[in-house]
Amino acid sequence: MASLVTDYCTLCNDDGTSTEAVRWCIECEVFLCSDCEKHHKKLRMSKDHNTMSTKDYHNLPKFMQEISSQCSDHKKKYELYCSFHACPCCVTCITDKHKKCQEMKPLSDIIKKVKSSASVQLFEKDLREVKENLEEIIKHLTRRINTSTIQKTKAAEQIRSMRKSIDDFLDKLEQEILDDLDSKQSKLKSQMNTLLQQLKTQANQMSQLQTEFSKMQYSTKLQTYVGLREIEKTTSEAAQYLKDLKSGGQLDEVNLELTISSELQSILKDVKSFGDININTSLFTLQLKAVRKDQAQYQVHTTPTIEQINPSFLRQLTIPKDRKYMFIRSCIILPDGKYLILDDQLKKSYKSYLLLFSNDRMFMREVVKIKGGSYDICFVRTNTVAVALGSENQIALVDVEKNKIFKSINISHICPSVASDGQILVVSSTEKSTIVNLNDESHTILEGVKAYYVASFKGNIYGTIIMENKVCCYTSSGEALWTFQHNDIICPKGITLDKNGFVYVVSWENNRVVVVSPDGKTCKTILSEADGIKDPWAIDIDRESGIMIVSSRIRVDDGNYKTAFVYKL
Repeated sequence: MASLVTDYCTLCNDDGTSTEAVRWCIECEVFLCSDCEKHHKKLRMSKDHNTMSTKDYHNLPKFMQEISSQCSDHKKKYELYCSFHACPCCVTCITDKHKKCQEMKPLSDIIKKVKSSASVQLFEKDLREVKENLEEIIKHLTRRINTSTIQKTKAAEQIRSMRKSIDDFLDKLEQEILDDLDSKQSKLKSQMNTLLQQLKTQANQMSQLQTEFSKMQYSTKLQTYVGLREIEKTTSEAAQYLKDLKSGGQLDEVNLELTISSELQSILKDVKSFGDININTSLFTLQLKAVRKDQAQYQVHTTPTIEQINPSFLRQLTIPKDRKYMFIRSCIILPDGKYLILDDQLKKSYKSYLLLFSNDRMFMREVVKIKGGSYDICFVRTNTVAVALGSENQIALVDVEKNKIFKSINISHICPSVASDGQILVVSSTEKSTIVNLNDESHTILEGVKAYYVASFKGNIYGTIIMENKVCCYTSSGEALWTFQHNDIICPKGITLDKNGFVYVVSWENNRVVVVSPDGKTCKTILSEADGIKDPWAIDIDRESGIMIVSSRIRVDDGNYKTAFVYKL
């Protein structure tokens, strides 16, 4: 059992006497024995001071016991409260740290009704709800742990089931080829046995003639003459039989040979793993109780300044060895966090490839192969992405889940870039642009909107003009809102926007990523060659999560190749 704490009177202790205290003066911050308490109440300066029993004092939370009514810097009593800094002040603090503070109030006015105010009940409610939220999250995470265990068991069962199916299938194929081998060998053996018996018969006949020939010395001349003729005839027939066998191919060597199926052999060559174990993240959907601070955060949206935008590196996409020399024309982040890369191999194979990567950076699969050059991709809605087919004057709509192009939309001009808000497509070119309504596929030509790469945000259209080093903003009807140029932006390529309307541009020639303010008046370089950015071309931002992807070239032992870097804004 813990020993009881004995408090001694502070005033008696100062006189060298140890007297047990019974009260604590809240304002003097001293322990008082019974006698000192009586004198304390009689003094004019302290008669109105609030005191509490030492037992109640020790019932206070530790952090509250350490809160003093005196300024630690100036050793004077707190008398004022600074609303700007949200802290109590003594009179000296005003001339020291709070010279410019305008919102100074008497501390007594702030604290006089604090215990009876509605704030106490609200804070109590907030504490209760935060605790309940924590308990709900703990329960949720416990359920998720159990769910992950179930998912592991299910995945293991699927792996074993697939293995058994493969084993059963291979056993069936093995038995079929063994049966075929047995059948063919039996037929071949039967044919050779038949021929063998025929040859043995001929050989026996020759042996018999040879024996009889040796006995011809006892025959008459006539018998010898006629017998030789008969032997000659039989020998000639046997020689002709052998000749016929040879010319007829019956004496050719017949061998059993096995050819393993190329598809079966490819398993050992092409199959590198049994499958992939991916951790896919979905949004937290548990409904929590909103305390007042949360409500204030939801109601007041704070837009960062351009100086506050500082991306932090998260990961680099892992490019398969057989695709290290691809050319990344475009890259986007899908709503589920996966990454889609457009590999344009126009100069090498006159083909383009859509490649899917998991949200933990690993290559998953080739979505589609497109004949000809493709310049840009954008997410449209529900597993659908749009691909700009460049000089083909077409936009292809691709189902990422089904790995196929399900629709092509003809455009009246070349299509270097495409953007979408889910309802329309904005297809740009350096001559003019087109808005395609996805509901009725009607086209609206915007003669004044000229851009090499394009993006859309809240009804406005944003584009880069490479040769003029410009970033432009237009209304949906084609009216120019602003044009921005800066020495940091040279040969701009890809363009995208974050949720606050800041415009992010890839500056290809000087290896930079530059962010432009929503009003098109200022800019800031947020990534450069010092951050590993080289030959950047494509960029995209997931506005919900604040994740950004940028293509770049990296140097390895076997040369240079393209990849993409992922950042958190």
